Amino acid sequence: MGQIGIFIERSSITAAYEMNALMRLSQVARKLGHRMDFLFRPDIYRIPEYDAIFIRALTDPLNSAYVAARTAEMHGVHVIDDPDSIYICCDKVNMYSHLMRANVPIPETVFLRGHEMTLQRGQELLAQLGNPVVLKAPNSSFSMYVEKASTPEEVVQVGRKLFRRADRIVAQRFLKSVFDWRVGVLGGKPLYVCQYVIPRKQWKVLSYTPEGKTVYGAVKGIPLDKADPALLKRASEAAAAIGNGLYGVDLKQINGDYVVIEVNDNPTIIAGDEDQKAGDLYERIIKFLLREDQ
Repeated sequence: MGQIGIFIERSSITAAYEMNALMRLSQVARKLGHRMDFLFRPDIYRIPEYDAIFIRALTDPLNSAYVAARTAEMHGVHVIDDPDSIYICCDKVNMYSHLMRANVPIPETVFLRGHEMTLQRGQELLAQLGNPVVLKAPNSSFSMYVEKASTPEEVVQVGRKLFRRADRIVAQRFLKSVFDWRVGVLGGKPLYVCQYVIPRKQWKVLSYTPEGKTVYGAVKGIPLDKADPALLKRASEAAAAIGNGLYGVDLKQINGDYVVIEVNDNPTIIAGDEDQKAGDLYERIIKFLLREDQ
C-alpha cells in the first residue's frame, strides 16, 4: 500500500471544481489499495512520512507549495510538482528561454527591461511583432497580467503597469484562434487532450470583466487516440524542455502546425473537463507518483 499526500490550500476546499477532481483521485487511489491524505501548511513537517506528494495548491517560489515541494525533494519523496518545474514555469522569461534552447516553436518573442518602455521602442515592437502585440508579466497565472497593445502609447502604458510586478516582461506576436489546445503531459507522455474555447468577443481563454467576474469558454475533451500525433509530439517536446513531471502545454494551431504558447506546471484538472475523454487520468497520476509505471 502506498501513502500519498495531497498538499492543498484552504481555497482548494472552497472551490467545488477543485474538490470534485481531488475526490475522484482519492477514490481511485483507494480502489488501487493506496492511502491518500490531504495536507495543509501546518502539515508540511509530515511530508517525509509519505511515499509521494501531489501538490494541488497555487505554485510559486514564494508560496508554501514551493516549500512543500522542496521538503519532499530533500527527503527523497517523489513530488509533483518538483521544485525545478515550479521555478521554471512560474517565470515566463525562464520558461520561454528553456523552450527556445530546445528549439520548440513559440510565437516570436522579445524580453524587455524597464528602461525600454519608450514610444520609440513601442513602435519598433509593433513593427517587429505585428499589431497588436501581447505583453505578459513573467509571474502571471490564469491569464492575469497578459494584455494586448495596439499603439506605441498603449505599449508604454501596459508595459509600465506590468513592470510594477517584475524587472523583465515578455512581448510576443499575437496569434489569433477560436480555441487553444491543452495537452496534459505526465512523465514525458501525453495524459489528456482538450480544446479550450475562447469566449465570444474575447481573445483569451480566460478573461475578466471590469467588475472582476471570470469569463471563460467551454472545454472539449479529445481522446488521445483521436488527437493529431503531431500535436502530441510537439506538446511532449515542450514538456521535455522543462522536466519530467506533470505539465499543461498550451498550443495554437497555425497553418497546419502547432505553436507552443506556454507550458504550465500544476495544470488545472477539473472533473468533467480535462478528464472528459481520459478515463485513466487519475490512475496514471497515482501510478506515476508511486513510480509503478517505471
